[in-house]
Amino acid sequence: MSPSTSVQALSVQQWFYAYGGALLTLLVLDAIWIGLYMANAYKAALGDQMLAQPRIAAAAVFYLAYAAGVAFLAVAPGLREASWQTAALYGLVLGLIAYGTYDMTNYAILKSWPLGLSIVDIAWGAGLTAAAAAAGWLVASRWA
Repeated sequence: MSPSTSVQALSVQQWFYAYGGALLTLLVLDAIWIGLYMANAYKAALGDQMLAQPRIAAAAVFYLAYAAGVAFLAVAPGLREASWQTAALYGLVLGLIAYGTYDMTNYAILKSWPLGLSIVDIAWGAGLTAAAAAAGWLVASRWA
């Protein structure tokens, strides 16, 4: 593989759309997941360890940074190969690593962190990140 084909440059517009598509997907799907499906499970598992309201600034830092990681590590390779499947697969792997690190660290060091919650959250993070990468790929490939 020649250097020019392995490091095909993406346009600024492609990066913008890849990032925006991934970020919007992360925000919408995670809001639905956490707000509608998992809120009671988190409360039941973690009890009074949970804040009454999330720290929005910390969440914003996470989502802004994570979407950049998804665009760089999953969407861009998919765009270079013209393959949404590549983007989704790289997103899946990224989600397994990122959410696995978070959840298994919590399980390893926190008394009240249940293994079941870790397993569900890791599966969710892998699927969410794969979906965000595929969405970022779709937006960037269609509109950029």
